[in-house]
Formats: sequence, C-alpha cells, structure tokens
Amino acid sequence: MLKDITFGQYYESRSPLHRADPRMKIVLMIVLIVFVFIAGNIYALLFSAVSVLITLAVSKVPFKMYFKNMKAILPVLIFTAILNLFYGDGQVLIEIWKLTITTTGVYKAVFMALRIALLIFISSVLTYTTTPNDLTDAIESLLSPLKFIGLRSAVHTLAMMMTIALRFIPTLVEEAEKIINTQKARGADLESGGLISRIKALIPILIPLLISSVRRAYELAEAMECRCYNGGEGKTRMKQMKLSVTDLWTVLGAAVICGGILTLNILL
Repeated sequence: MLKDITFGQYYESRSPLHRADPRMKIVLMIVLIVFVFIAGNIYALLFSAVSVLITLAVSKVPFKMYFKNMKAILPVLIFTAILNLFYGDGQVLIEIWKLTITTTGVYKAVFMALRIALLIFISSVLTYTTTPNDLTDAIESLLSPLKFIGLRSAVHTLAMMMTIALRFIPTLVEEAEKIINTQKARGADLESGGLISRIKALIPILIPLLISSVRRAYELAEAMECRCYNGGEGKTRMKQMKLSVTDLWTVLGAAVICGGILTLNILL
C-alpha cells in the first residue's frame, strides 16, 4: 500500500501543463478546489469530474500514477462514504437497528467520495507537473507581498519548508516500506489480530521511521549549512518565471470549467 503513494513526485514530460507558469498552476489549483466545493448538485460535480479527467490526459502523466494515490486514500474515502450513508431523508433502503440507509444517504455518500477524489486528482496534477525548485520559487513569488510588512525571511522559509515536505514524502514512504519488510523478515506479525494488536504492531515501525526522519533532517540541515545557505538573502534565479501563451490557454480552460460549474448550479 505504501509503495502506491506517489504524491509529491515529479513526472517529467512535455505537456502544456509542464510548460505552464508554476504560479499560475498554484492559483488555478486553489480556484478549482474551491469550485469543486461550490458544485452543489451531481450534474455540476460530474462536469467537474469530466473536466478533471481531461486535465489528467492533457498532463501526459500515466493515469496509473494518479490512481495509485487513490489506492492509498481508499480507506478514507470508504470511511467518509459510510458516515454519509446514514444522513438525510428519503426512501429507506436498509434499516439496521436504529440506523437507516436512505436514497439521500447513498446520494451524499457518492457525492462526498467523488468530491474528495477530485481534490486528490487536482492537487496531484500540480505536483506531477511542477519540479520542487519551481514550486518553491512560485510559492515565494506568490507570497512576496508579505515582504512589505516585515516578513521577508519568513516568506522564503515557508516556501522552502513546504517544498521540502513535498519532496520527502516519497522518501519517507520508501523508508517505511523498508522498515516494514525488515520487521516482517524478523517474524513480526503486522496484519493479524484485533485493532489494539495492530496499533501495537505499528510501534516497531514508527519509532525507527521517526529516528530516520530526524537523522535525515540533521543531514539536510548540515548540507545546507555547508553550501552557505543563508535563507535566500541575495538569491538570484537562473530561470525567470514569465507568463506565456500556454498560461493564457490554461486560464481559459479553468475559466470554462468554473463557468460550467456555476451554470449547472444555477440551472439544475
């Protein structure tokens, strides 16, 4: 399951989304996430789903990489859907003790599960089509107005922290996978027993993973210090970010999606 987590990885390709300005992609990602939440009926949400699938195809990233992320959060989707099954009025389908599953509950369960899946897909497009360096520069550029209120160093630090966190997600997942395989080779039983037993079985995994994470953090800090990292003071960029025709088409596509969602909300 852990090896299926590909969130935070960059997939090299020559798609229009790869060439788009990273600042524009971050802004459009936030806008699309907001509009997915604005979608108030199943028609608007299905329109959002079709639009997101088209976006995935345009990114030229294999669909299997996107769906690997979905496998990792499948328990969350199932749990969310189950909770929503028991809310709402409508025709009763199943009645268990004092719990009833209605047509409205099924509708809400599917609606919420699909909405969460779309949020994961949208955020994955950003990380798959943007390098960590470009992501850092874009975040720092978008937060640059904060420099005028005395937060010059905090802007770069925040951008660097977010990028490092994204960059080390695959590394920590790989490290956790190695620890799990090592514990299994030593005879550890991680999959049988009740809930309490499984929670206790995680301790031999979490402690080495925590120690490894701290060690990597110290190594990274020492490497940055050896390279005279000074928090971005006087930093220049070899590659300057500029808006292009690709960005205009990207904005136009996002505007069509947002307009379609609003139209379906009003008309249906």
